[in-house]
Amino acid sequence: MTATLLKETQDKMDSTLKVLDSQLSGLRTGKASPALVENITVTYYGAPTRMRELGNISTPEPRLIVITPYDPTVISEIERSILGANIGVTPVNDGRVVRVPVPELSEERRKEMVKVAGRMAEEARVSIRNVRREANDTAKAMQKKGEISEDDRDQALEKIQKATDAAIAKVDAAVKTKESEIMSV
Repeated sequence: MTATLLKETQDKMDSTLKVLDSQLSGLRTGKASPALVENITVTYYGAPTRMRELGNISTPEPRLIVITPYDPTVISEIERSILGANIGVTPVNDGRVVRVPVPELSEERRKEMVKVAGRMAEEARVSIRNVRREANDTAKAMQKKGEISEDDRDQALEKIQKATDAAIAKVDAAVKTKESEIMSV
């Protein structure tokens, strides 16, 4: 019974870490990365669609992202969505592809990005702690109902805490790596 609880708790914490990784990959570091634009939503025939589903996204140069849409009629919508995403880049449309030059980040903008990364990490930590709280409550309820013994409950609480500590350490490591990536010129 507690093994199922521990597995569910670990899965929820892992999914929080995946969300954080995807959020951090979307942060601009000064060099071109498809992750910068791939999750931007574009209105395609009235439906919100992710950029990565509308075309090929490549980085032929360190400071350039090229988006080649499968359907050339969506180019102006892609351009509008990139501008609307407010990620600090201006797309250039040549009729066939959208080029997104990625400018150098100023020192001030770098520090701003580090703060954004810090906020994302704090949200992930709070989410992980909420998962821990839910799992602890479930373990205590199981013990009250007589489904598990006090010793099993205590072992489960200890394992949940270890999983929480490990997940928060991964969050800290991920944000530290991203911060050093952002601050390197």
